[in-house]
Amino acid sequence: MVKSSAYYSRFQTKYKRRREGKTDYYARKRLITQAKNKYNAPKYRMVVRFTNRDIILQIVTSEISGDKVFAAAYAHELKAYGIEHGLTNWAAAYATGLLLARRVLKKLGLDETFKGVEEPDGEYTLTEAAEGEDGEERRPFKAFLDVGLARTSTGARVFGAMKGASDGGILIPHSENRFPGFDMETEELDAETLKKYIYAGHVAEYMETLADDDEERYKSQFQKYLDDDLEADGLEELYTEAHAAIREDPFKKVEGAGAKKSKDEWKAESKKFKTAKLTKAQKEENVKTRMAELREE
Repeated sequence: MVKSSAYYSRFQTKYKRRREGKTDYYARKRLITQAKNKYNAPKYRMVVRFTNRDIILQIVTSEISGDKVFAAAYAHELKAYGIEHGLTNWAAAYATGLLLARRVLKKLGLDETFKGVEEPDGEYTLTEAAEGEDGEERRPFKAFLDVGLARTSTGARVFGAMKGASDGGILIPHSENRFPGFDMETEELDAETLKKYIYAGHVAEYMETLADDDEERYKSQFQKYLDDDLEADGLEELYTEAHAAIREDPFKKVEGAGAKKSKDEWKAESKKFKTAKLTKAQKEENVKTRMAELREE
């Protein structure tokens, strides 16, 4: 049946970000709508986004004027804590989540009240209320997980970031059934498996397997690890030290990152990846060369 003009006159265009496939408005509405008896209390959500080479974590609150970012943490900042490689794996997601949590609590002055899980053992834990400095009970900072359009399958990296923030002292309502190590049949979480992922044990296992089975592929895939003399048995110690360093100073900067580039420097940087435009004379010359080649053929 051909749609009539009456149909099109009533047709409503969807939001731009819905048309682009960037925002799930069904989920967003439920994440940002505050209860009517909260009286302008902000509702925070922990936004987790993965790119090809980085992890972006933000604590965001929504207002009529737009979304406002309260705090943020990025995987590339883990270089300041000794984690140079594998910045998008499960263990890096956990460390970035921990970094975000400690930053938020430090900013709010709650870092001493809510320590979180200082030695992760892979157990399922939620942040509970604690006793404040005045002796009264203090409720923890609460945020809801916002995964965007990412698949929420069991063992997904978004839950690594959530686990890191939860162990860091933020209350993020969740259950244990999406962590690696959860058995669907017995409905139980294997804490050892989860702990292995937190300390990059799965990466270490893969490194050892490749080193034994395919040395050439091992060298090509983990070349940067080898350049820094980082082997499979040293990963757990690396992440343990990084977690301790994050708790000690969550605002540590990467060395050499303080200097800002000028406008001309950024312009020169962008030109590296741009193909230079040909002049009219060059284009005409290319056409003549091509015609001459075709005549010869």
